Amino acid sequence: MAADLSKIPSQQQEWPGRTAELDPQPDHGETSWVGRGRLTGKRALITGGDSGIGRAVAVAFAKEGADVVIAHLPEEEDDARETLELVRAQGRRAEAVASDLRDARANQELASKAVEFLGGVDTLVCNAAYQMAHDEIDEFPDQQVVRTFETNVFGPFWLIKALEDHLKGGSVTITTSVQAFSPSEQLLDYAATKAALNNLAVNLAAELGAQGTRVNAVAPGPIWTPLIPATMPPEKVEGFGADTPLGRAGHPIEVAAAFVFLASDEASYVSGTVLGVTGGKPIF
Repeated sequence: MAADLSKIPSQQQEWPGRTAELDPQPDHGETSWVGRGRLTGKRALITGGDSGIGRAVAVAFAKEGADVVIAHLPEEEDDARETLELVRAQGRRAEAVASDLRDARANQELASKAVEFLGGVDTLVCNAAYQMAHDEIDEFPDQQVVRTFETNVFGPFWLIKALEDHLKGGSVTITTSVQAFSPSEQLLDYAATKAALNNLAVNLAAELGAQGTRVNAVAPGPIWTPLIPATMPPEKVEGFGADTPLGRAGHPIEVAAAFVFLASDEASYVSGTVLGVTGGKPIF
């Protein structure tokens, strides 16, 4: 049974955070997700796949029959290793690539490695993200703003560009955020990148539709991942997600369900849309 996320206690971690240190522990679908063969034979590349939403997507994809490559920062090696074990436990092929995807070359190299390992890429999940909260605009370091845009916007653009030919007839799903629709001042650079990604998804759906590539976005609300205590002050972490209509934060696997749908043939006529998984917070 998944832990109750309605009363998350105050806590803090060093960036980029560790899954094992989260209290309570999030559900990534390790035992809760039941596969139905919806992604049998698919070959998936998932960035930010070591923990949080990315881990849950990797686990759910594997349980649905997909082979998986995950990308992660070098600092996230321990979590990435655990994710690989979870995927391989489903009898699926899995590999991890340690890379900081803030420049075009890193994304091109990741694309090449994923294609080499999987024999191609049918579905791409652009999930890697960076954020750091501050109370006032003059507290945002210039380099942080650059890093946030490089990681969140430039990286997905370069990776999709590198894999364009391989994704014909396949799908791309980009992780955006409720922050794109209802931005918090403490996350002004992060929120701006997520709005940009919504626009990118819609534009790419139009651009790549002729080759049969579907492009969509998933906009999560407050989801309990290591990113939260690693990038927010403890007083903001306490009660995280309690302000949603459902009164709690979401588990990563609750978001992964949307990614499974969008990558599956069930979504064969779904492209250029943003699917919100927000606990009731509006995305329009």
